[in-house]
Amino acid sequence: MTPNARTLWLRAVLLAGLIAGALDISAAILLNPQVSAQVVLQSVAGGWLGRATYAGGWPTAWLGLASHFGVMLVIAAVWTTFAARVGAARRLWPVAGVLWGAVVYAVMTWVVVPLSQATLPPPDTNAIIQGLLVHIVCVGLPMAFITRRVLGR
Repeated sequence: MTPNARTLWLRAVLLAGLIAGALDISAAILLNPQVSAQVVLQSVAGGWLGRATYAGGWPTAWLGLASHFGVMLVIAAVWTTFAARVGAARRLWPVAGVLWGAVVYAVMTWVVVPLSQATLPPPDTNAIIQGLLVHIVCVGLPMAFITRRVLGR
């Protein structure tokens, strides 16, 4: 990879990860009005801390926010690496973005969360539909669009 290609790759990862991360966590907060933003963020930290996260106040909420963005940057790095190697993912970015959002949702819901210390219940049908839509609109499509804009067709 040339120095210019590395710079473009890094720019795409950072932009995609930070923007998708902000959209995704904003959606989580807005779609859960029955709890505070602090509790939503603490639920992310619950992956590390389990139930103890909810007794930790804002420090565990900040850990959740940092963890969320860390995971999003990894997801963006995986996507950007794939998109850099598979031109069709950039040319057909809307389709690729929908598929990527669905893949991210499935991996997070049925692999990452169950392997963590999180105490979240398994999703019901409505939660699955909502989660898929959020991950497609807030994660997959923005990452695909940003990567295409930064890396080109």
